[in-house]
Amino acid sequence: MKKQIIVLIVCSALSGYTQEIKVKESSGKFSVGSAPCLETKIYNHTISEVKKQWKDKMKDFKNEKVKENSSEIIGDNILIKDWGNNPVDIYTSFDEQSDKSIIMKVALDFGNNNFLKNNDRDKTKYIENMMKEFATKMSMEPLEKQIKEQSKLITNIEGEQKLLEKKNENLKKDIENYKEKIKKAEEDIKNNETEIEKKKQALSTQQKAVEELKKKKESIK
Repeated sequence: MKKQIIVLIVCSALSGYTQEIKVKESSGKFSVGSAPCLETKIYNHTISEVKKQWKDKMKDFKNEKVKENSSEIIGDNILIKDWGNNPVDIYTSFDEQSDKSIIMKVALDFGNNNFLKNNDRDKTKYIENMMKEFATKMSMEPLEKQIKEQSKLITNIEGEQKLLEKKNENLKKDIENYKEKIKKAEEDIKNNETEIEKKKQALSTQQKAVEELKKKKESIK
């Protein structure tokens, strides 16, 4: 019962709302000041883990340094191979909301505060896709873990249910066997009672015969 309650709680917690991953144009405050940026929302995860994995993602690119402060990840001179040999500084801020979702904003500085703007569609699209892929992965990851854990509980419950059903089948068979044994015992008792009466009669007859023989023996003088 306790396991079933856990499953119901998780299902209730996940129902009733949609978590849609979108990337949109925005503006944000970064360590270098206000800048145009791209924004997305990440669900279901802790801000510390989101920052850790985004930092790891930045390190996947060739870089001079990837560092972190209290609310920001800074990728210094990130080289994105698809864009040629011109490095870019990537500033990413993270802000946890009251509903535990995380607003993630990414600004790209190509040098001298020349930030990525929507008019550079190819590069903007590249970052949009990267952010959407990351936000989707991060939002789904905890749910996949919960699904795996809850699926194990389902498997355990199913196993326990099958054991109980098998036990019931065995108990029902035992009852049927007991009924047959009781029926046979009742028939045996009835037959035995008839045989007992016959034995009583035979015993009485035999006892009389012995008494007659004793009398004959005593009559001999």
